[in-house]
Amino acid sequence: MSIWEYANPKKFMQTTGFLLPWVSGLAGLTLAVGLIWGYFFTPDADKFASTVKIIYLHVPAAMMAISAWTMMLVTSLIWLIRRHHVSALAAKAAAPVGLVFTVIGLVTGAIWGQPMWGTWWAWDPRLTAFLILALFYLGYIALWAAVENPDTAADLTSVLAIVGSVFAFLSRYAVLFWNQGLHQGASLSLDKEENVADVYWFPLLVCITGFVLLFVALVLARTRTEIRARRLQALIARERVA
Repeated sequence: MSIWEYANPKKFMQTTGFLLPWVSGLAGLTLAVGLIWGYFFTPDADKFASTVKIIYLHVPAAMMAISAWTMMLVTSLIWLIRRHHVSALAAKAAAPVGLVFTVIGLVTGAIWGQPMWGTWWAWDPRLTAFLILALFYLGYIALWAAVENPDTAADLTSVLAIVGSVFAFLSRYAVLFWNQGLHQGASLSLDKEENVADVYWFPLLVCITGFVLLFVALVLARTRTEIRARRLQALIARERVA
């Protein structure tokens, strides 16, 4: 069985119709466990007090904001190379979800930054790149809405996804390029010395898993909606011709 079989809308709808309830339920359960565990059953940090618990929203949201754009890049490239409509619609479906995660990352970052840095916002390299990423999300969504022909819209937004990937990359690695930024290093790292303490690390992993599952569930649901909308448009077009 080839993965390209799922480029067939009928096959995609059948498979995701079965998977979506399970993924959604698991996402809800994992998020509930992670957030309750993190917020109510972990101690306040000596340096950051209860503010440290914002990581259970901020870190997963920021990670998924970047991962969502990466997913859009991959599916956009698939559209440009193989012209599979499901991949283009999946990229379109992921954009509003990624934008919401980006806004959550920006807002929770401001809530964290005010007591830590004494300011709600600073033109830190990572923060600035993240803000630009949010603007790219808005531009991507607006471009889809502005272009009437769906294939042309898919082509143009795919190019935008490629360009915007630069800022998704900078959002992830800016602190490595510019050490003078206010933003601290990664909360999760292959280097154990850079990780948060285990008491925070384990519930954070659960929250990240929950956000990943939530993203998958939302993108599947929205892609299914986009496929139905495309079918409806095709039926309306046929009726007008008839």
